[in-house]
Amino acid sequence: ITPWGEGRISIAAVNGPSSVVVSGEPTALEELLASCEADEVRARRVPVDYASHSAQVELLREELLELLAPVEPKTAEVPFLSTVTGEWVEGPELDAEYWFTNLRRTVELEGAVRRLLDEGFGAFIESSAHPVLAMGVQETAEDAGREAAAIGSLRRDEGGLDRFWASVGEAWTRGVAVDWAGVFEGTGAARVELPTYAFQHQ
Repeated sequence: ITPWGEGRISIAAVNGPSSVVVSGEPTALEELLASCEADEVRARRVPVDYASHSAQVELLREELLELLAPVEPKTAEVPFLSTVTGEWVEGPELDAEYWFTNLRRTVELEGAVRRLLDEGFGAFIESSAHPVLAMGVQETAEDAGREAAAIGSLRRDEGGLDRFWASVGEAWTRGVAVDWAGVFEGTGAARVELPTYAFQHQ
């Protein structure tokens, strides 16, 4: 992206060793896509109507800081490793300035995943309407020489409980502890004994 300069194209996110997102001026992005195609580099357009994580966000700085000013951060109840700072977040620092910076700067997902792997984490669940980051997480783990599970939750056009339960089942088969009683609470589901094979009596 060097020929277009920081002002026209920015690195929006580093999702893994082979997955990077750029953002910026539409004309510059079209030129970059054409350049990638000519060089046989796989690239595709992500259909969004705003250039987040780019220099263009600076135009909205004052407005966003004003809109976000009422945000009153509290102490985090769930451990939170920031892809903005690469550090563990306590909670009170998640003020308007933090969220503006989050929208302006590069999302350093790969760096955050590497840190989590180094700290002993091995299960990554992408809670979203469609998993787009799981592949980058898996590639990062493989590149780091670590065993890890990267699992989605829902999928495009599959947003119901059946899809969610299938994802929970996948997590369980990958070693994640699941509170099955909690998952099926209120559904009437119950454990049953499975029959054995004719040649297997236990």
